[in-house]
Amino acid sequence: NDSTEDTAYINLFTSGLFTPGSIVKPFMALAALNEGVINEHKEILSTKTITIPNPYNPSNPTYFSDWKAHGYVNVREAIAVSSNAYFYAVGGGLYDQSGIGITEINRYMSAFGLGEPAGVAGFETVSGVVPSIEWKQQAYPNDPTWRLGDTFLTSIGQYGWQVTPLQMLRGVAAIANRGTLVQPTLRLNGDQNNDSVDLDINDKYYQIVHEGMRKAAVEGTARGLNVPYVQVAAKTGTAELG
Repeated sequence: NDSTEDTAYINLFTSGLFTPGSIVKPFMALAALNEGVINEHKEILSTKTITIPNPYNPSNPTYFSDWKAHGYVNVREAIAVSSNAYFYAVGGGLYDQSGIGITEINRYMSAFGLGEPAGVAGFETVSGVVPSIEWKQQAYPNDPTWRLGDTFLTSIGQYGWQVTPLQMLRGVAAIANRGTLVQPTLRLNGDQNNDSVDLDINDKYYQIVHEGMRKAAVEGTARGLNVPYVQVAAKTGTAELG
């Protein structure tokens, strides 16, 4: 480019911030299993719409939608079909189902490197946002109250989320390798300061999430990746916010 004008470029893979959508659900599943709010057999009813009463204005409830009514699903099936209702429930709590809550959601997401610099050796990388009570107080000073609906939306990767593709790749790799956060490097055999996920997660929970992601590729939302030459495990996501 022989133009005399300064042109700024951004590497979207390392520095572009995006709303992840449902690709956060495997991390939610790990957290819910590890915190004991569900077990691998627990089924939760996935309906098209969830109605949350408004105690201050009963005539104006809040509605949260799922993309489809899936019926009763367990954690593997919830990952495979990408049930919003299931992860609303395990994230924020719903009816008789306890949720892990926004504080634990933040703890688990941060442990897998989401919303944190990915640490490419020799390159500056951005952080991002995992929605939290403190974040909302800063971002919305005129409406700082954290509500159940905020936890619901955070649980499915919406609301104030901002992550880079590299963060998500690194986090999903840590699910695949059962707990190692690999430091990316651009040099062959370059020095890597890999870290362990700073959580005590039972190996059987990684296995359950692996099976749910495999089920997504075999018969769920990612079945376009069910190729004959390699066994793929995956999770789809559609961000509703840009």
